[in-house]
Amino acid sequence: MSNDPPHDVPTELGKITSRKITARLLIVTTAVMWSSGGFFAKAPVFDSWPLEQRSELLAFWRALFAGLLLLPFVRRPRFRPMLIPMALIFAAMNVTYMKAMVYTTGANAVWMQNTAPLWVFLLSALWLREPANRRDLLMLAFAAVGIAVILCFEYRHAQQVATTEAATSMRGVFYALASGVLYAGVVLCLRRLREEDSAWLVSLNLLVTAAVLSPQVTSLGITPSGEQLVWLVAFGLLQIGLPYVLFARGLRVIRGPEASGIVLLEPLLLPVWVYLAWGAEIPSWWTLLGGALILAGLAQRYVRWGRGDGS
Repeated sequence: MSNDPPHDVPTELGKITSRKITARLLIVTTAVMWSSGGFFAKAPVFDSWPLEQRSELLAFWRALFAGLLLLPFVRRPRFRPMLIPMALIFAAMNVTYMKAMVYTTGANAVWMQNTAPLWVFLLSALWLREPANRRDLLMLAFAAVGIAVILCFEYRHAQQVATTEAATSMRGVFYALASGVLYAGVVLCLRRLREEDSAWLVSLNLLVTAAVLSPQVTSLGITPSGEQLVWLVAFGLLQIGLPYVLFARGLRVIRGPEASGIVLLEPLLLPVWVYLAWGAEIPSWWTLLGGALILAGLAQRYVRWGRGDGS
């Protein structure tokens, strides 16, 4: 009797490899699409909207169209008490992130929001009593220094220049930092609800965001023009709705840590798209330095350099 493996083993291995390649491409596509946030938020077509209300308007329309897009993918909707704080935190995260996009540079906004793993680590250690390892502590150290660099030099710049623009940018940095903390809260809620239908959770979050903002948006009496409406539909569908669907599908095949490493493309690409599209917002040297430190901390935590992961 032969001990040779069945002839279909190479075929099965080929299928597994093909599925993983496809999943990785889905995650890369997700990161690229997520990185278009600054491209849409900074589009000149929205310059006619008042600066103070622009973030709420953008957050409302983006969430509305993205939530509607995801509804057809919902399969198992059911109520859980944790859905309430999750949806409210998600709504606050969207508003603060859009405010950051409006008030400061896209680079500042995305790097500050990508401090979320730092806050997840701290909240997990304090709230869930999860033990920390050396990678977690290194991530904490790198991220803390990166945040300090951006905050300190933004504050110093605001003090030296003493202009409305500099003060507004500093305000945007704090909104971005708040969005990172709130994003960590969303992640922890999603972890508690990990057995639920992901499309249900995401669509609920987005539609609750739109519902929470609808009274304020209605009171403003600002109706998007035809051109603005086209941009807003694209913003919702292409920047957050469809990418979430692709991300969920990719995670069916590859593990979370690998996916987290791949989506680090987002903060790298976001300021590039803004500059190439609108010819503005060259990141300051302290944003680049602080972002590099945050990226280094995240990369050493999630990317397995040269190590086998069973893939």
